[in-house]
Amino acid sequence: MKKLILPAVIVLFTSLSAFAFFANWKVKADAAEVTFEGHRVSGSFTGLKAEIVFDKDHPEAAKISATIDVTTASTGFFIKTSHVKSALGADDYPTIKFESTSVAKSGSGYIANGKLTMKGKTNPEAIHFTFDEKGSEGTFKGDFKVVPAKYGIDRNGTPPEVTIHLSVPVSKG
Repeated sequence: MKKLILPAVIVLFTSLSAFAFFANWKVKADAAEVTFEGHRVSGSFTGLKAEIVFDKDHPEAAKISATIDVTTASTGFFIKTSHVKSALGADDYPTIKFESTSVAKSGSGYIANGKLTMKGKTNPEAIHFTFDEKGSEGTFKGDFKVVPAKYGIDRNGTPPEVTIHLSVPVSKG
């Protein structure tokens, strides 16, 4: 029996230590910035929630899952805000979700390939981002472009392309 316990403990310790290298990052939601801009419309979202497992030395093992509350869209102008929420179908589809399928080093930053779900439709998207780590805190910054028509967002006046900018402060947690 003792001969079986020692190898089992070694295997368990080795398995668990592999996960120790990957940090779970907790989003500082109040400080996160998610903005968008397209032809004649710009604004922001609040309510970002995310689960991030990331180690800059091993990006291939990263997992990123994030949602944003569509009802928090704001343009600074009541009518434009109402149009954005309506175009995104906020009443029926109150969240936008991104789920990574792979993360890799790309130049001086990283690229997260994944599935973006908006207005009930899911498409592949790629988010180019950087990560600035300072001890137990850091900031993910990224940009990506979305073609609203791919998601059934075709309200009159919808821009053909929208750029999303992300600044997401995090702490180890």
